[in-house]
Amino acid sequence: MITKGIRGAITVTENSEDAIKEATLELVQEILRQNNINDSSAISHVIFTTTNDLNAAFPAKFPRLELGWDNVAMMCFHELDVPNSLKMCIRILIVLNCEEDFNPKFVYLKDAQNLRK
Repeated sequence: MITKGIRGAITVTENSEDAIKEATLELVQEILRQNNINDSSAISHVIFTTTNDLNAAFPAKFPRLELGWDNVAMMCFHELDVPNSLKMCIRILIVLNCEEDFNPKFVYLKDAQNLRK
């Protein structure tokens, strides 16, 4: 067994707890679906980042409360404030314990799709 990272990002329309919650859960659930992850015990740890304009809530709070990720190590940080970079964005890195042949599918939603262009 090895570890591999799954990246993803999503944008929100406002700096509110509800908007951050909705976007975080949408992104996490889509990553789980696309990567066929049905058991959180396979997750080693998760890193969330937000752009500096998002500070109304910790994204890690919502998978813990809504998905039962009590035993998943999660941390939240701010992204580098690079000029002209995408605003109102939540990024995620899920580090997964998996088989060597696992090919992660990265997920970019809403305006974060522009990060992959």
